[in-house]
Amino acid sequence: MNQFLRKTLMAASVMAAVASVSVYAADAQLKTDKDKSSYMVGMDVGKGLSQIKDELDISVVIQAMQAVIKGDKPALSDEEYAKVRKEFAEKLQAKQAGKAKEAAEKNKTEGDAYLAKNKTKAGVKTTASGLQYEVVTEGKGPKPKASDTVKVNYTGTKIDGTKFDASADHGGPATFPLSGVIPGWTEALQIMPVGSKYKFAIPAALAYGDHAPDPIGPNATLLFDVELVSIEKPEAAAAPAPAAPPVKK
Repeated sequence: MNQFLRKTLMAASVMAAVASVSVYAADAQLKTDKDKSSYMVGMDVGKGLSQIKDELDISVVIQAMQAVIKGDKPALSDEEYAKVRKEFAEKLQAKQAGKAKEAAEKNKTEGDAYLAKNKTKAGVKTTASGLQYEVVTEGKGPKPKASDTVKVNYTGTKIDGTKFDASADHGGPATFPLSGVIPGWTEALQIMPVGSKYKFAIPAALAYGDHAPDPIGPNATLLFDVELVSIEKPEAAAAPAPAAPPVKK
Protein backbone atom coordinates (compact mmCIF):
# COMPACT_ATOMS: atom_id res chain seq x y z
CA MET A 1 0.00 0.00 0.00
CA ASN A 2 1.54 3.33 -1.01
CA GLN A 3 1.92 6.36 1.24
CA PHE A 4 -1.13 8.16 -0.14
CA LEU A 5 -3.43 5.22 0.52
CA ARG A 6 -1.94 4.63 3.95
CA LYS A 7 -2.52 8.24 4.94
CA THR A 8 -6.09 8.36 3.70
CA LEU A 9 -7.05 5.12 5.39
CA MET A 10 -5.39 6.18 8.62
CA ALA A 11 -7.32 9.44 8.44
CA ALA A 12 -10.54 7.52 8.02
CA SER A 13 -9.72 5.44 11.08
CA VAL A 14 -9.73 8.55 13.30
CA MET A 15 -12.75 10.18 11.71
CA ALA A 16 -14.54 10.13 15.04
CA ALA A 17 -12.47 13.16 15.94
CA VAL A 18 -14.45 15.10 13.36
CA ALA A 19 -17.69 14.29 15.14
CA SER A 20 -16.41 15.81 18.37
CA VAL A 21 -15.26 18.92 16.56
CA SER A 22 -18.23 19.42 14.24
CA VAL A 23 -20.31 21.06 16.95
CA TYR A 24 -18.22 24.17 16.49
CA ALA A 25 -19.25 26.81 13.99
CA ALA A 26 -16.74 28.09 11.48
CA ASP A 27 -16.10 31.10 13.71
CA ALA A 28 -15.99 29.06 16.93
CA GLN A 29 -13.97 30.35 19.85
CA LEU A 30 -11.63 27.59 20.96
CA LYS A 31 -11.09 28.43 24.59
CA THR A 32 -9.08 25.53 25.97
CA ASP A 33 -6.02 23.61 24.87
CA LYS A 34 -8.23 20.55 24.47
CA ASP A 35 -10.56 22.53 22.18
CA LYS A 36 -7.63 23.67 20.07
CA SER A 37 -6.06 20.21 19.92
CA SER A 38 -9.38 18.65 18.96
CA TYR A 39 -9.95 21.21 16.22
CA MET A 40 -6.41 20.69 14.95
CA VAL A 41 -7.00 16.93 14.73
CA GLY A 42 -10.25 17.58 12.90
CA MET A 43 -8.44 19.79 10.39
CA ASP A 44 -5.79 17.12 9.80
CA VAL A 45 -8.42 14.43 9.31
CA GLY A 46 -10.35 16.64 6.91
CA LYS A 47 -7.23 17.31 4.86
CA GLY A 48 -6.41 13.61 4.81
CA LEU A 49 -9.87 12.67 3.57
CA SER A 50 -10.37 15.52 1.12
CA GLN A 51 -8.89 13.54 -1.78
CA ILE A 52 -11.31 10.63 -1.27
CA LYS A 53 -14.37 12.51 -0.06
CA ASP A 54 -16.37 11.35 -3.08
CA GLU A 55 -15.75 7.72 -2.08
CA LEU A 56 -17.18 8.10 1.44
CA ASP A 57 -20.42 8.78 3.24
CA ILE A 58 -19.04 10.79 6.15
CA SER A 59 -22.12 10.21 8.28
CA VAL A 60 -21.60 6.44 8.01
CA VAL A 61 -17.90 6.83 8.80
CA ILE A 62 -18.75 8.76 11.95
CA GLN A 63 -21.44 6.23 12.90
CA ALA A 64 -18.96 3.36 12.63
CA MET A 65 -16.24 5.11 14.61
CA GLN A 66 -18.60 6.14 17.36
CA ALA A 67 -19.72 2.52 17.68
CA VAL A 68 -16.12 1.37 18.04
CA ILE A 69 -15.28 4.06 20.60
CA LYS A 70 -18.36 3.20 22.66
CA GLY A 71 -17.51 -0.48 22.55
CA ASP A 72 -20.62 -1.43 20.56
CA LYS A 73 -20.48 -4.37 18.20
CA PRO A 74 -19.52 -3.09 14.74
CA ALA A 75 -21.65 -3.91 11.70
CA LEU A 76 -18.64 -5.52 10.00
CA SER A 77 -16.90 -8.59 11.38
CA ASP A 78 -13.11 -8.63 11.56
CA GLU A 79 -13.03 -10.75 8.40
CA GLU A 80 -15.42 -8.43 6.55
CA TYR A 81 -13.45 -5.41 7.74
CA ALA A 82 -10.18 -6.84 6.37
CA LYS A 83 -11.82 -7.74 3.06
CA VAL A 84 -13.47 -4.32 2.58
CA ARG A 85 -10.29 -2.51 3.60
CA LYS A 86 -8.25 -4.43 1.03
CA GLU A 87 -10.80 -3.87 -1.74
CA PHE A 88 -11.11 -0.18 -0.91
CA ALA A 89 -7.33 0.28 -0.97
CA GLU A 90 -7.13 -1.48 -4.34
CA LYS A 91 -9.92 0.72 -5.70
CA LEU A 92 -8.15 3.90 -4.58
CA GLN A 93 -4.85 2.68 -5.97
CA ALA A 94 -6.41 1.89 -9.34
CA LYS A 95 -8.10 5.29 -9.46
CA GLN A 96 -4.85 7.04 -8.56
CA ALA A 97 -2.96 5.08 -11.22
CA GLY A 98 -5.59 6.00 -13.82
CA LYS A 99 -5.28 9.69 -13.03
CA ALA A 100 -1.49 9.48 -13.17
CA LYS A 101 -1.61 7.76 -16.58
CA GLU A 102 -4.00 10.37 -17.93
CA ALA A 103 -1.80 13.20 -16.64
CA ALA A 104 1.33 11.56 -18.07
CA GLU A 105 -0.21 11.27 -21.53
CA LYS A 106 -1.46 14.85 -21.45
CA ASN A 107 1.89 16.22 -20.27
CA LYS A 108 3.80 14.21 -22.88
CA THR A 109 1.61 15.46 -25.72
CA GLU A 110 1.79 19.07 -24.60
CA GLY A 111 5.52 18.85 -23.89
CA ASP A 112 6.32 17.43 -27.30
CA ALA A 113 4.29 20.18 -28.95
CA TYR A 114 6.10 22.85 -26.93
CA LEU A 115 9.55 21.47 -27.80
CA ALA A 116 8.67 21.19 -31.50
CA LYS A 117 7.68 24.85 -31.57
CA ASN A 118 10.45 26.09 -29.29
CA LYS A 119 13.26 24.63 -31.37
CA THR A 120 12.23 26.80 -34.32
CA LYS A 121 12.79 30.03 -32.37
CA ALA A 122 15.81 32.16 -33.18
CA GLY A 123 18.72 31.48 -30.84
CA VAL A 124 17.44 28.13 -29.57
CA LYS A 125 19.81 25.19 -30.03
CA THR A 126 18.97 21.51 -29.63
CA THR A 127 21.48 18.86 -28.56
CA ALA A 128 21.55 15.24 -29.72
CA SER A 129 19.66 14.20 -26.57
CA GLY A 130 16.81 16.64 -27.24
CA LEU A 131 17.86 19.23 -24.65
CA GLN A 132 17.12 22.76 -25.84
CA TYR A 133 18.98 25.86 -24.71
CA GLU A 134 19.25 29.55 -25.40
CA VAL A 135 22.14 31.78 -24.38
CA VAL A 136 21.05 34.89 -22.48
CA THR A 137 24.51 35.93 -21.30
CA GLU A 138 27.70 34.10 -22.25
CA GLY A 139 30.23 33.93 -19.43
CA LYS A 140 34.00 33.80 -19.81
CA GLY A 141 34.83 31.25 -17.13
CA PRO A 142 35.54 27.51 -17.42
CA LYS A 143 32.87 24.92 -18.09
CA PRO A 144 32.16 22.34 -15.36
CA LYS A 145 32.66 18.62 -15.83
CA ALA A 146 30.11 15.96 -14.89
CA SER A 147 32.17 15.21 -11.78
CA ASP A 148 32.19 18.85 -10.58
CA THR A 149 30.11 20.60 -7.96
CA VAL A 150 28.49 23.87 -9.04
CA LYS A 151 26.80 26.88 -7.49
CA VAL A 152 23.81 28.20 -9.43
CA ASN A 153 20.83 30.50 -9.32
CA TYR A 154 17.81 29.01 -11.03
CA THR A 155 14.08 29.25 -11.55
CA GLY A 156 12.09 26.24 -12.75
CA THR A 157 8.69 26.47 -14.41
CA LYS A 158 6.34 24.20 -16.28
CA ILE A 159 5.45 24.98 -19.88
CA ASP A 160 2.25 26.72 -18.73
CA GLY A 161 4.38 29.22 -16.79
CA THR A 162 3.73 27.76 -13.33
CA LYS A 163 6.81 28.08 -11.13
CA PHE A 164 7.59 24.90 -9.20
CA ASP A 165 10.94 25.83 -7.69
CA ALA A 166 13.65 28.50 -7.49
CA SER A 167 16.96 28.78 -5.68
CA ALA A 168 15.78 32.10 -4.24
CA ASP A 169 13.00 30.20 -2.45
CA HIS A 170 15.69 28.31 -0.53
CA GLY A 171 17.75 31.32 0.52
CA GLY A 172 19.99 31.96 -2.47
CA PRO A 173 22.31 30.10 -4.85
CA ALA A 174 22.13 26.30 -4.69
CA THR A 175 25.25 24.13 -4.56
CA PHE A 176 25.21 20.52 -5.69
CA PRO A 177 27.27 17.92 -7.58
CA LEU A 178 26.34 17.44 -11.23
CA SER A 179 26.31 13.70 -10.58
CA GLY A 180 23.31 14.19 -8.27
CA VAL A 181 20.89 16.05 -10.54
CA ILE A 182 18.49 15.07 -13.31
CA PRO A 183 20.20 14.05 -16.58
CA GLY A 184 19.08 17.23 -18.35
CA TRP A 185 20.89 19.32 -15.76
CA THR A 186 24.04 17.21 -15.84
CA GLU A 187 24.23 17.85 -19.58
CA ALA A 188 23.03 21.45 -19.48
CA LEU A 189 25.48 22.78 -16.92
CA GLN A 190 28.45 21.35 -18.83
CA ILE A 191 27.52 23.57 -21.77
CA MET A 192 27.71 26.76 -19.69
CA PRO A 193 30.88 28.72 -18.93
CA VAL A 194 30.97 30.19 -15.42
CA GLY A 195 29.23 33.57 -15.40
CA SER A 196 26.67 32.52 -18.01
CA LYS A 197 22.90 32.78 -17.95
CA TYR A 198 21.02 30.26 -20.10
CA LYS A 199 17.43 29.18 -20.66
CA PHE A 200 16.81 25.45 -20.89
CA ALA A 201 13.87 23.36 -22.06
CA ILE A 202 14.32 19.85 -20.69
CA PRO A 203 12.25 16.98 -22.14
CA ALA A 204 10.58 14.67 -19.63
CA ALA A 205 12.96 11.83 -20.51
CA LEU A 206 15.87 14.01 -19.30
CA ALA A 207 13.97 15.18 -16.23
CA TYR A 208 11.76 13.02 -14.00
CA GLY A 209 9.78 11.02 -16.55
CA ASP A 210 6.90 9.15 -14.93
CA HIS A 211 8.26 9.71 -11.41
CA ALA A 212 8.08 13.47 -11.03
CA PRO A 213 7.32 15.14 -7.70
CA ASP A 214 3.68 16.18 -7.20
CA PRO A 215 4.16 19.89 -8.02
CA ILE A 216 5.50 18.90 -11.44
CA GLY A 217 3.53 15.86 -12.58
CA PRO A 218 4.51 12.83 -14.69
CA ASN A 219 6.14 13.26 -18.11
CA ALA A 220 6.40 17.03 -17.73
CA THR A 221 8.75 19.08 -19.88
CA LEU A 222 10.61 21.52 -17.61
CA LEU A 223 11.88 25.03 -18.27
CA PHE A 224 14.78 26.55 -16.34
CA ASP A 225 16.45 29.94 -16.20
CA VAL A 226 19.96 29.19 -14.92
CA GLU A 227 22.92 31.32 -13.88
CA LEU A 228 26.16 29.41 -13.32
CA VAL A 229 27.80 31.30 -10.47
CA SER A 230 30.87 29.16 -9.90
CA ILE A 231 32.49 25.76 -9.89
CA GLU A 232 33.04 24.83 -6.26
CA LYS A 233 35.98 23.11 -4.60
CA PRO A 234 35.71 19.30 -4.27
CA GLU A 235 34.89 19.45 -0.56
CA ALA A 236 31.65 21.27 -1.39
CA ALA A 237 30.38 18.02 -2.88
CA ALA A 238 29.94 16.70 0.66
CA ALA A 239 27.35 19.39 1.43
CA PRO A 240 23.68 18.31 1.29
CA ALA A 241 22.02 18.98 -2.06
CA PRO A 242 18.89 21.15 -2.02
CA ALA A 243 15.74 19.10 -1.36
CA ALA A 244 14.02 20.31 -4.50
CA PRO A 245 14.27 20.00 -8.29
CA PRO A 246 16.49 19.54 -10.20
CA VAL A 247 17.94 17.05 -7.70
CA LYS A 248 17.33 13.40 -8.51
CA LYS A 249 14.54 11.67 -6.58
